[in-house]
Amino acid sequence: MTMASPSARSFAFLALLIGLLLLPCYGFVPQKTTSLRVATPSSSTRLASSTTDESTFIDTVTNGWQLFQKSRSEGYDFKQSVAITIAGEYDVADVQKTIKEHIESAPCVMFTWEPSPACKKAIKYMDIAGASYKTVRLDDPWSEGNPIRAELGKMVGRSSVPCIFMGGQYVGGFDGGVGEGSPGILEMAFKGTLRERLKEVGALQ
Repeated sequence: MTMASPSARSFAFLALLIGLLLLPCYGFVPQKTTSLRVATPSSSTRLASSTTDESTFIDTVTNGWQLFQKSRSEGYDFKQSVAITIAGEYDVADVQKTIKEHIESAPCVMFTWEPSPACKKAIKYMDIAGASYKTVRLDDPWSEGNPIRAELGKMVGRSSVPCIFMGGQYVGGFDGGVGEGSPGILEMAFKGTLRERLKEVGALQ
């Protein structure tokens, strides 16, 4: 029996991963319906439609794989490369402008996913601290949030959510960040610097 090469196995795995990540984009697209059905599609029509859908999906996975490979070749880690792949093609300058506008729109801004446990904890801790903050949901809608997440990851060096800014500066997520200046709000709370920082930027209620 001939074993597949490591590169072939890696391609197969990542293609499957990209396919699974992108599949919801197809499964939740609203379809126009009508209550009156005047004809039943023939077998050939259904087959043609199925073939087109399959080709579109394969093209999407192929493009995703190429985007992932490009991101890796540019030095991004696995998680950031996946974030870039999920985001797909977008106007980088426009997304960066949107991020800048959000960050400057309030003293404390949190980019979040509503179902994320870490995001829920961050919101809870901020409420306990008496913080005044703005949340920007990256999952409503995904089509706008995914490019923002990809660019945030490039900007701060971490693609995880929540992504929290105070006074325009990145301070990390809930329980982690990328350095001493951005340890995450959990560590800031333990060190007694969270409320101090919130007060400094004018984000205490």
